[in-house]
Amino acid sequence: MAVTNQPGSYQPSDFQTGLCDCCDDCGTCCYALCCLPCLGCSIASDMDECCLCGLTVLMRSVYRTKYNINGSLCNDYMTYMCCGMCAVCQLKRDIDRRKEQGIF
Repeated sequence: MAVTNQPGSYQPSDFQTGLCDCCDDCGTCCYALCCLPCLGCSIASDMDECCLCGLTVLMRSVYRTKYNINGSLCNDYMTYMCCGMCAVCQLKRDIDRRKEQGIF
């Protein structure tokens, strides 16, 4: 019998919400509008990282790699450059959904 998936690995997928799906979670978007650095710290805390890392392209890339979410470092960079606040909110929404699903 051959093992095709490593234990704890995830099937390739996309983020669970779109980049501009702010209406899916207005609270997160309002949080970002009021205090983006605080939201970044919340993301970093969720991922057991330094608070200063929460708003970085690398945080998104690490998360995407961990959960086998489709994309690339270049795509992460362009997403942050074009719409950083939306990228941060999308990441937080995905973390929250994975927590609800028990897979975070």
